[in-house]
Order: sequence, then C-alpha cells, then structure tokens
Amino acid sequence: MIKVGIVGGTGYTGVELLRLLARHPQVELTAITSRKEAGMKVADMFPNLRGRVGLAFTTPEEAGLEKCDVVFFATPNGVAMQQTRALLDAGVKVIDLAADFRIKDVKEWESWYKLEHACPDLIAEAVYGLPEVNREAIKKARLIANPGCYPTAAQLGFLPLIENGLVDTSHLVADCKSGVSGAGRKAETHILFAEAADNFKAYAVSGHRHLPEIRQGLSIAAGHQVGLTFVPHLTPLIRGIHATLYARLSKTDVDLQALYEKRYAGEPFVDVLPAGSHPETRSVRGANICRIALHRPQAGDVVVVLSVIDNLVKGAAGQAVQNMNLMFGFVETTAIDEIGLLP
Repeated sequence: MIKVGIVGGTGYTGVELLRLLARHPQVELTAITSRKEAGMKVADMFPNLRGRVGLAFTTPEEAGLEKCDVVFFATPNGVAMQQTRALLDAGVKVIDLAADFRIKDVKEWESWYKLEHACPDLIAEAVYGLPEVNREAIKKARLIANPGCYPTAAQLGFLPLIENGLVDTSHLVADCKSGVSGAGRKAETHILFAEAADNFKAYAVSGHRHLPEIRQGLSIAAGHQVGLTFVPHLTPLIRGIHATLYARLSKTDVDLQALYEKRYAGEPFVDVLPAGSHPETRSVRGANICRIALHRPQAGDVVVVLSVIDNLVKGAAGQAVQNMNLMFGFVETTAIDEIGLLP
C-alpha cells in the first residue's frame, strides 16, 4: 500500500485521477489540495465520488505531501517545478501531468511557455512517461513527465513508421481534434456550451505548445530532427482525441498492418484494429487505451494513420496511473483496465 497525494484536485484531470485511484487496491489517498476549495469535501464537488473518497480539500501547506510515497501534479504549467525539488529531497516520487518537465531543451520550453524554469537541472533527470517507449526507465524513475494528450495520440500513431525508417520524416502531418475537456475546467468563452456545441474549428495553427513535445519524441525515434506540421481542432465533444496522421512512404513493399501489430503486440493499452478500420472516439471514452488503424488511399505512397484516445485517461490521468504502477512494481493494468463507455 502506498500513500498518494494530488496537487490540484479540482480540475478535470484531478477528478479523473481520483476516480481511478479510488479503486486502486494498493493506493491510500491521503491528500488532495486546492487553495480555493480548502475545507470542502471532495464528494461535495464531485458527487460521483460519494462513498469512495472521504477526503476534504486542503491547502498545499497543510497537506503533508512530504509524507506521501508519490505526488501527482494536476496543475497548470509552472506549478510543479516550484515544489518538485523539495518533494524529491524528501524521498517522494513525482508525476507531473502538466508540461514542466516534458521538453529537454530548457530554452525551447521557456520560449513556448513564457516562463523561466525553476529547476532546469531536473529536466535532464525526468523520464518522459510514455510506457510504450520508456517502460524500463519509468520503472526506475523518481520524476515522471506525463505526456500531453495530443502528443500521446500522435506519437503512438507515428512511431512504428519512424522507428523502421519507412517514411519521409521531413514532411509529417498531424491533423488532430480534441473534445472541450482538453481546455480544462474553467470559465472561458470559447468552451461555453453555446460557443463549442454545433461548431468545429481549428486553433493555434501558427504554433501549439504540444508541437515541440511531439517533434521531440518523433525526433528521438528517428535519430534526427523531423519536420512536423501539427494543427489542432476543437470539436463539440466532452472527451476524446482523434489524430489523423499523414506521411509519405519511402518504402512501399512493407506490410504495414503486420508491422503495427508486431510493434504493439505486447502493449496492454494499444489496440491495432483490422486493416481498413475507422476507430471512433466513443470506443475509448473512459478507457486507458489508444486505438489505431492504417490506410493507404488508392494503394498510393501516402499512409494515413488514425489514432484515438480519451484525452483525460490515456491522454492524462490514466497514463499517469499506468506510470505509477510501473514505478512501484504493481501490475501495469491495475485500476486502469476499464472498458470504454457506450453509448
């Protein structure tokens, strides 16, 4: 049994962490922080947790996080880096669901996030928490940079092609769509129901913060810098990421279906669908799984990869729990083997 704390328990990723960890047989939830809601019962804010989580929100100062075995940060960018060093020094493992430790180039991180990094030396130590790539390093880590939602879907979709040198890596395209929960639990005009419903639009076309993260992961896989065009879109969904990925094949005599099936054969949370399939976001809603399908339109030299995840589960909280399971030697699928919700 391990003691777990969550910093920032009032957002969508925070409540998703609570939902998953509340049913984990090896976890004791000991602290959930929120300065604004300190003293409020968690179940009063999130009634789905009635009878499962009896804690009240506390301030970070009163939470006793240094007594935990692991602390999750479900906070805005820039928060985890202020508190991580003290926790690590106290022997606490840290899993950051924000972007504070994802980008290895400190200057690039500061350029995209418009902040000065508080502990740049820890970026080198942080392990990027994509289990399908870094499983063994995650097992030994004390600091995990949990991947973003778009980067998870895009990297899992592209990786087999790039790892095997099958595509022109100078012209990769990731055309991605997200549900509105990806914007967080806050009051902003563009995510109001009357604004987001019955609507579809691209945003941040000139540059999105997940671009350097995706490009970094794909460049590591390729062994050189890749060229990537990434365009995100907002869809009238609550949950879900759909990534449509395009690449030009440099080799056209390879059985791509067999390649993907072999690459992910041992992965509990990647499902390669039969050839010609079209994965749907609703098939992964509430589940910690990425579903992938491959297409070669008109048998040409362009491959189209379709990759879907739930942005709050495999794209955030579920993957964080998957990383925790690996870090503490638990069965990797514990508490995150839920079947997707239909309808």
